Amino acid sequence: MGFTARVRDRITNRVDSLRSQLWPMPLVAIILSVALGQLLPYLDKELDSRTASEVTGWLFGGGPEAANNLLQTIAGAMVTVTSLTFSLTMVTLQLASSQFSPRVLRTFTRDRIVHNTLALFLATFAYSLTVLRSVRIATDQAPGFVPRISTTLAFVLAVASVLTLVAFLSHLARQIRVESMLQTVFDEAESTLKRVYEDTENPDLVQPGALTANGQGFRPIESRASGFLLSVDYTATNTAALEAGAFVVFDSTPGDSLVRGVPFARARYSTGGELGDEAFDALCDAVSECIITGFERTSVQDATLGLQQLLDIACKALSPGINDGTTAVHAIGHVSALLCGLAERPTGPYLVRDKTETARVLVLRPGLEDMLELAMRQLLRYAMDDPRAAERTVKLLLELAWVDKAGKLAEPLAVQGERAAQALRHSPISGAEAGKLLAMLDAGPQRA
Repeated sequence: MGFTARVRDRITNRVDSLRSQLWPMPLVAIILSVALGQLLPYLDKELDSRTASEVTGWLFGGGPEAANNLLQTIAGAMVTVTSLTFSLTMVTLQLASSQFSPRVLRTFTRDRIVHNTLALFLATFAYSLTVLRSVRIATDQAPGFVPRISTTLAFVLAVASVLTLVAFLSHLARQIRVESMLQTVFDEAESTLKRVYEDTENPDLVQPGALTANGQGFRPIESRASGFLLSVDYTATNTAALEAGAFVVFDSTPGDSLVRGVPFARARYSTGGELGDEAFDALCDAVSECIITGFERTSVQDATLGLQQLLDIACKALSPGINDGTTAVHAIGHVSALLCGLAERPTGPYLVRDKTETARVLVLRPGLEDMLELAMRQLLRYAMDDPRAAERTVKLLLELAWVDKAGKLAEPLAVQGERAAQALRHSPISGAEAGKLLAMLDAGPQRA
């Protein structure tokens, strides 16, 4: 089971990586179009004399010279259109990186419409060029041959490419709108949070330092590669810990940066005491096989990636070079929606137990208070100088207090509220506006 889960995680990470690159779909389309361009002319030869007149009327009716000219025109036009599409895509990526955040480039490069558009254009070019090889002009030694079905399909692909180009331009104009981009980032972040904080798991939540406060008997497990921690197979880690009779504590969570030779986890016997060298070495090998690292953060298990992207957009919008307070307000609104959506979910570190209910793995997972701290640390630095962004930040705290009906966040919210009040007192915002926001903080959420 652990091996299967590990393979599944690796495949998921590989697929996620390929989805954020522009070349896989066009490459597959080119290969298929070349194969079709080779095979379809043979079908033309077989059906040339047996095609019904009703069908022939819908097929290409020109001679070899006309077919040559048509296919050459289509191939040349597709090269030009593909170059234009690549140029527009690159300009869009550059605009998104400079205007919003480099972290959102992954969202644009994952766009399936962009992938499919490039694939269609390149497939039409490759197909037309391949079919062109099958056209034969009549000579004294051999009769002419026009692959009518193949040439007709090239014409259909060309018309489809023109329509797709119009749709692509419309889609591109819509995608670079900040509202569309924020919604895309939010949807992906929300999907990741639902996957990481599963309601059905009913995890055995613990306080971060409850079982590891003294640190006695733990031996550090060092990372064997540098990069971001992308995902962890906790089921396989549980199996490895069971075989070694150990208790493993992860000190890093997916999204954290690992450095080769620096500890990211630790282990000891489940009953206490330091592991022997042989058992510890075997456990280190097993745990290292259970993790996947990479050079770029992904949304597979990274709970804070989407939140960080939204915060980057908000802070970038508030920079003097951009000065777009409206975008910042919208981004903070999405941050609030993400945090409020976690209010009723079990968050934070949890234990993975074996069949005998013995604790084997302590999973370090961000709690809602951690994500609130991540958000407020940046918003208090950048949002409190703009009246609208400051007001939206205050409303974020009030909205989170409203949905926290169980009072789990009472203390963190009180701390963040005090920090916000202190930032407002030292803010360049006018006294009347600052006083209004301070009054909102003091009043708290107004329940009926």
